[in-house]
Amino acid sequence: MATNSAKTRSKYSSAEVKELGHQLITSKAHLNNAPILLSLLSNPSSPLGHALEALISLQSFFTPLISRISLSSARISADVPLPGTAGKEEQFAEAVYKKWLKSTFNDFVSVLIDLSISPHTEQSLRVVSVDAIMELARQGKGGAFRSDIYFRFLRAIVQSTSSIDFVVQLLVTKFFKSMDVCYFSFIGLDKLARNYEPAKSDADKMGMIWQDDPQNINGSGSEGVFIFNIHNILSRIPSLEDQVENEMWSQSEPNHSLRSLIPEDTSKKSGISVDEGFSTCSIAKRIKSKMSKAWLSFLRLRLPLDLYKKVLSTLHQDVIPHLANPILLCDFLTRSYEVGGVISVMALNGLFILMTQHGLEYPDFYKKLYALLAPSIFRAKHRSHFFQLLDSCLKSPLLPAYLTAAFAKKLSRLALSAPPSGALVIIALIHNLLRRHPSINCLVHRTVYDELDTSQRDIDNEARGSKTGVDSYIGESGVDHFRIEETDPVKANAMRSSLWEVETLRRHYCPAVSRFVLSLENDLTVRAKTSEVAINDFSSGSYGTIFNDAVGRRIKQVPLAFYKMRPTSLFPEADFPGWKFEHGQDELEIRPNNGNDLFEGDGEKSSKKQRLG
Repeated sequence: MATNSAKTRSKYSSAEVKELGHQLITSKAHLNNAPILLSLLSNPSSPLGHALEALISLQSFFTPLISRISLSSARISADVPLPGTAGKEEQFAEAVYKKWLKSTFNDFVSVLIDLSISPHTEQSLRVVSVDAIMELARQGKGGAFRSDIYFRFLRAIVQSTSSIDFVVQLLVTKFFKSMDVCYFSFIGLDKLARNYEPAKSDADKMGMIWQDDPQNINGSGSEGVFIFNIHNILSRIPSLEDQVENEMWSQSEPNHSLRSLIPEDTSKKSGISVDEGFSTCSIAKRIKSKMSKAWLSFLRLRLPLDLYKKVLSTLHQDVIPHLANPILLCDFLTRSYEVGGVISVMALNGLFILMTQHGLEYPDFYKKLYALLAPSIFRAKHRSHFFQLLDSCLKSPLLPAYLTAAFAKKLSRLALSAPPSGALVIIALIHNLLRRHPSINCLVHRTVYDELDTSQRDIDNEARGSKTGVDSYIGESGVDHFRIEETDPVKANAMRSSLWEVETLRRHYCPAVSRFVLSLENDLTVRAKTSEVAINDFSSGSYGTIFNDAVGRRIKQVPLAFYKMRPTSLFPEADFPGWKFEHGQDELEIRPNNGNDLFEGDGEKSSKKQRLG
């Protein structure tokens, strides 16, 4: 192979390669120049100039003949008689020529695809190869888009194991601005996703399907590369609303090129007239329909875990607004929401949009949302958006009191173990809940004697064998009836509790938290002059934001470590009412220092007692 390459490279000069191309274009007598030029183009040792000249010559030769190459070889052999038949020699020769033409054209397209995808090809040659492929697809019969050529190109890109970023970037900058290219891109990706069957070894590496256990999914194997490549292309195809100009690639006349988007048999069966089928509105609907099918087929694949999270984080913004029927994503999002953990947090956004804007009914939504409130949420990457969505989900005044009380109570309990930034956002959420739902204000003002109404208190006392309700509840001072381990807000028993956790935050070690609690307490007192707190101001907080805020704060008075009396302990006993601290018997004896050291023992080891003055 190396000897033939060297021979091919030294056999032709630049002028000779140019002459071979000129002969091929101008005369049928030099058709054998096509295989020579094809070998120069596919040979990796050919000079760049020779390869570019061969590519341009072959493209110029095949472009006017594409309409004759559209027939399949089977149809040619069936319509043309065998050689030797009287009067049919010319037809047979024409059939042989068309068959050779089709075979050589297919080889040319394959070489172009290999050059455009290979990372070892010169960058300029890759650009020209991609342009040549798209030009050949553009020059279809009757002005129709040659989707078969473009589909071969897409399939090679998706199945490539090397990086496809360069090719995809070329498609985005040059060709995805056209409606027909986007249309056939959606069709091709939909077909590739639906018909893909991973090898057995890849299926073993991928583990279980994401709907069953997404934690077992990884990106190893050829299936992982295949899925990543599909998403790389699919996510970068602009929607019809994002296109600056709704232009066509296949022809300059829009009505002529739109025939590629509406097949002739389809228009006849559906009864769509030509003018109606070529309307911009109809084309937009068809493109949205193909986009929806492509995304649904992609989401049915076994997504690797990292790609799965990436899709969930962008689905609400990049996909749902542009689908023809976004409610079709409800199965994918509800199953993701039921997984738990960070997957549920990331699926919450898209599910919330389907519920509020597209009429999706999901009865267990708040139960699952309640289960997501865990200490780990304060360390999640997408915690900022989660807290904003949580505030939006609890904004409806139609929510029952037990539900909002359960959320307020669980959030307040989480504030005891949350970092200062988490405590700030929890205080803001509870403040908004108390303003929106006055029915749960009893959680703030409840005392020991007011934990239950009279009827319910008597029932519980009778069960305990007590005669008076007051005596039993005095004995239970400090008991919280809230069930933190309960995952169902209905059974959490939050309405019998109080927000004592928020009271403890008034003495929080972080000054920002204690100040925020005091300020919101005043806001609840004077409701007419205050408004709800913006959660986005606190949802992305961290130790760094709190520190920067404290450093930038202007301090009028500086506290000094001044004591009127010398302290004898780290904490004064007044901070611990009910506790009594006694000095142990083993402590060192304190005596006045008189300047004399006491030694004991005759001839034995002496011990020196420590004296404190």
